[in-house]
Amino acid sequence: MSESPRLDIELILCHLLQKNRTWLYTWPDHLLADESLRQFETCLARRETGEPIAHIIGEREFWSLPLLVNNSTLIPRPDTEVVVEQVLASFAEDAPTQVRRCLDLGTGTGAIALALANEKKHWQVLAVDRSADAVALARTNVARLRLPNVQVLCSDWFSAIPAQTFDVIVSNPPYIDPQDPHLEQGDVRFEPRSALVAGNAGLADIEAILEQAPAYLAVGGWLLIEHGYDQGRAVRNLFCASGLVQVSTRRDYAGNERVTFGQWA
Repeated sequence: MSESPRLDIELILCHLLQKNRTWLYTWPDHLLADESLRQFETCLARRETGEPIAHIIGEREFWSLPLLVNNSTLIPRPDTEVVVEQVLASFAEDAPTQVRRCLDLGTGTGAIALALANEKKHWQVLAVDRSADAVALARTNVARLRLPNVQVLCSDWFSAIPAQTFDVIVSNPPYIDPQDPHLEQGDVRFEPRSALVAGNAGLADIEAILEQAPAYLAVGGWLLIEHGYDQGRAVRNLFCASGLVQVSTRRDYAGNERVTFGQWA
């Protein structure tokens, strides 16, 4: 059962009518045309099976950007905005026109890359994903948002990235233990397991990134990785073992350790 049935209904209606929620409150007596009513009933039936509302309407907002979504990758979540906040904080003293090079590993919809590119128009952002379908989706979002400073490539982590260095590398990699019971609950049931789970208690992909990231970080560059609420200490240890300094973890909006970051010295 949905935790927000009223909101779900409003979002479906907004999608079908191409109106915002303010319009719904302004015109509460508006009657749906027969075709719209049939579409609404179809969408509602899909939601009743537990299908994510983002998949039903095909869109999710992230960092105030409307992103197309589908079942090829993860639905962007509010907690991931903490990654964007921390990146911006790390470069808060930059001049407005300062050029920086950013790499987003496992970009999915392109959420993090697009948020940073929209905030920092002078940055050059490279976003990669190993899923060809995710790459196609991210490229569509780039085109819709008209952000020419974002390039999207198909790459399994660093495998297809030419030798170069970046001022900041970010990633929201798979970090859920394959045995985690939460995989059978909520929206994640409809999302690809390859974008969710990782071996070694959820740390395998984070370890793979940390093994290669130093070779791609400029001196003074930052690495930021989103991880599970109970993985903060383990990830900090991995960062330190990789030679990163000023290692710290930022909490999400629920107070859980969510994003660990460190600097290459």
